[in-house]
Amino acid sequence: MTEPTTPAAGVRFSDELEAWLRGDGPKTLGELGRVFEDRGFAVTILVLMFVPALPLPTGGVTHLFELITIVLGAEMIAGRRTIWLPDRWLRRELGATVTGRAIPFMIRWIRRAERISHGRGAWLFAFGLTRRVLGLLFVLLATAAALAPPFSGLDTVPAMAAIAIALSIVLEDVLVLLVGIVLGVIGVILIITLGAAAVHLVDRLI
Repeated sequence: MTEPTTPAAGVRFSDELEAWLRGDGPKTLGELGRVFEDRGFAVTILVLMFVPALPLPTGGVTHLFELITIVLGAEMIAGRRTIWLPDRWLRRELGATVTGRAIPFMIRWIRRAERISHGRGAWLFAFGLTRRVLGLLFVLLATAAALAPPFSGLDTVPAMAAIAIALSIVLEDVLVLLVGIVLGVIGVILIITLGAAAVHLVDRLI
């Protein structure tokens, strides 16, 4: 079985996420994984990668979130069913930027996706191999976002790709997965080509 399961009938994922956000519990990675249980990997990566996908001042926290995403992707590749992270990461508060701005904005976009998602190709997500491949994609996309030239905005596209892939796992929709893969390819190409052009320009100026 793959990591997410279908939520209770009639309950949308966006409503579950909003309820968690408005609840009294701590807004930490550990609590996020505990509440969403078997969907923990996908939901945690969805939240983590939404931050570098937005043009918001984050004080460098995006690199930490990308690093955590790489670790989670590696755990998916290894076949883990539950999240393991160092205690200090699990206890880390997500912060006002994430809980006050990023997640509410994300919930609005998730609701739009839910209106057009119909669980296409849900059977694909039931295979362990699929889970491992998706873990590899998360590792590659988070690495690409982390290696994007600073202040270039090039980390946005691979981050959006990771978001789409994580959402495809939660919604069990292969069309959303394909959108994420296409975005990922575009993002990596942009980072390689524009990043190389920027380095070349700097060399010429020096």
